[in-house]
Amino acid sequence: MQHCHLADETLSRVARRLGEEGDIVDTPPARYCYIVAKFVFLEYQRRPGRKQVSLDSQSELGEIGSRPGAPFEPDSGAELKGKLLNCLERCLQELEPDNRELIFEYYRGEQGVKIENRRELAARLGLTMNALAIRACRIREKLEACVRTCSAER
Repeated sequence: MQHCHLADETLSRVARRLGEEGDIVDTPPARYCYIVAKFVFLEYQRRPGRKQVSLDSQSELGEIGSRPGAPFEPDSGAELKGKLLNCLERCLQELEPDNRELIFEYYRGEQGVKIENRRELAARLGLTMNALAIRACRIREKLEACVRTCSAER
């Protein structure tokens, strides 16, 4: 199933709920669509033979490096990956040193180790886990926007 099919499935489920209930009152409609999309994606990832991809590695607007509304430009995988990595390195250097360290620490480790690292980081910074996640999300959004801009220029 391609990603556009996932979007279609998401919109179908949202439309079905609207048809059944007439309105979405328990959450803002955009948030509801996001939640449904997340579950559709997770269901897709659980299918046999699918390579697991972290939700953190997906941008809200598509793959990092794509511009919303821009036509797909075929690049060789290695060429595109190299371009994106160069842009990411440049964008990381443009971050404030504290934000750069935070984002590196936030994504360091795998599974249980990553969670424990995040607990320690939150404690060290005097933040709750939620506040740390919000701060990391904001930094990641800046990085993604910077990488999109950088890759569009090159």
